[in-house]
Amino acid sequence: MLHPAITKPTLQFLTDLKENNNREWFAEHKGQFKLRETEAKAFFNEVLEKMKTHDEIEKLKVFRIYRDVRFSKNKTPYKFNFSASYTRAGKQRRGGYYLHIQTQGSFIAAGFWAPEKEDLFRIRKEWQIDPSDFREIMSKKAFKDVWGSLAGDELKTAPKGFDKEDPNIDLIRKKQYIFVRNFSDKEVLSANFADTVNASFKVIRPYFDLMSAVLTTNLNGESLLD
Repeated sequence: MLHPAITKPTLQFLTDLKENNNREWFAEHKGQFKLRETEAKAFFNEVLEKMKTHDEIEKLKVFRIYRDVRFSKNKTPYKFNFSASYTRAGKQRRGGYYLHIQTQGSFIAAGFWAPEKEDLFRIRKEWQIDPSDFREIMSKKAFKDVWGSLAGDELKTAPKGFDKEDPNIDLIRKKQYIFVRNFSDKEVLSANFADTVNASFKVIRPYFDLMSAVLTTNLNGESLLD
């Protein structure tokens, strides 16, 4: 039995949509879009089922192809990717997963890309005190081979209340704490791509476990959960 996968026609549709990003073309190819969307959703669900073997996932969200152009200078009406996020279950499980399919631009990401103000402050205080556990996770070869280095937007200097000369300022000035892995079209089209995505997400788990422990306790190590 064949498992759901991303196929060449889906990447070709996304390429064509990028080159013909207008409502007239999209209306003429609505049927093709529905086929490609169904394929992508099936693939996202295939990854979900694999992830359930090593994590508790509360929700799969598949993002719509339609862009919100109300407050954007870019008025093209459609995204030229299929994407989804996976939300972990329970207050005690922190961190999120993201999967993005795009011709010559597919990637996965994991971590904290829009942390709330309180969470961001708590993370920064943890790194100010002792980031050794985090640095140890990042330095492990098995982790680096999959996820590389910490990514995400950062401040040019220290955030308010922190010393710009702090030895851990490289972590403290981050506004996002995410890891990203890029994929070629060839990798996306391979029969085992869902397994590759799932295995990559499994490798991120030590990071999620550490961050969950940080974000569910105060600086004295006392639980913040009810």
